[in-house]
Amino acid sequence: MKPSDECDQRAQALTRLGAPPFRKFIKERGNITDFERGPCKVLQLNVGLYCNQACNHCHVESSPLRKEMMSEEVVERCLHLLRSSPSVNALDITGGAPELNKGFKRLIEGAAEIRDSGIRPNLRIIDRCNLTVLLEPGQEGLAEFLAKHKVDIIASLPSYEAEATDKQRGRKVFQRSIDGLRILNQHGYGAGGPCAKHGRRLDLVFNPPGPFLPPQQASLDKKYRSELCQKMEVQFNQLITIANMPIKRFFDFLRKK
Repeated sequence: MKPSDECDQRAQALTRLGAPPFRKFIKERGNITDFERGPCKVLQLNVGLYCNQACNHCHVESSPLRKEMMSEEVVERCLHLLRSSPSVNALDITGGAPELNKGFKRLIEGAAEIRDSGIRPNLRIIDRCNLTVLLEPGQEGLAEFLAKHKVDIIASLPSYEAEATDKQRGRKVFQRSIDGLRILNQHGYGAGGPCAKHGRRLDLVFNPPGPFLPPQQASLDKKYRSELCQKMEVQFNQLITIANMPIKRFFDFLRKK
C-alpha cells in the first residue's frame, strides 16, 4: 500500500470513529487560531527498517525480513545537516534496530565529533534501543561504544512481566531485555536516578499492549522500580509512558477490533 493510500485509509477510519482532524481538534481545545513553525530542536532519524524483532505494535513494520537501510551517502548528508543547524540540540536515532544499520556507528561518531569539538557542546545523542540487540552476534562491543560516545539510551520495555512483554515482542524477549539492561548497567548506564545528567542516561518506555491508553506515568514508574530495581537488580533513570500511534501493525490490530 502506498503511504498516501494508507494515510487516506487511516483518516477515513478515524472519521468513522468520530475523531476530528488534528488541526480542528487543536483549534477547538487549545484555542489556537494560527500555527507558527518554530525552530527545529530535535533531528530524529529513522535509519532503516531492519530489526532483530517483529513487534506486533511496530509503527513502521520492522522485522528481520526488512532490508531498507540508510546509505552511507545519506548518513554523511545528515551529519552535514546537523552541523549546519545550530538550533538542533538533540539527535534522536531510531529504526528498526538502528544499531544494526551499517551507518549507525559513523552517525554516532560524527555527531559526537560535532559535540566534542565545541560546535554544539550541549548536543544530546539518543539511541532508541530494543535492548535485545545488545545480545546479537557481532554486537558484543556495542554497549562500550555507546558509553564511550556518551549516547543516551531510550529503551522499549512494554512490561515488567515476562508474559506480557513476550506476548507483544516475541518469545524470551523479556529475559533477553533484562540481560541487555545488565550489560548497560555494567557500563555506567542507569545510575543517578531520574535527575541524572545526559551522557549515559537509560530511560525505559512503556507502551500499551492493547487498545487503551497508558496508566499514570509516576505510579507505573514506581512499579517498574519495585519489580526491576529491587527484585531483578537492574537500574534505569526514568520510565516514560507513551500511547501507540494508530498506524501500520497497530492500526491493523485496531481495525480488526
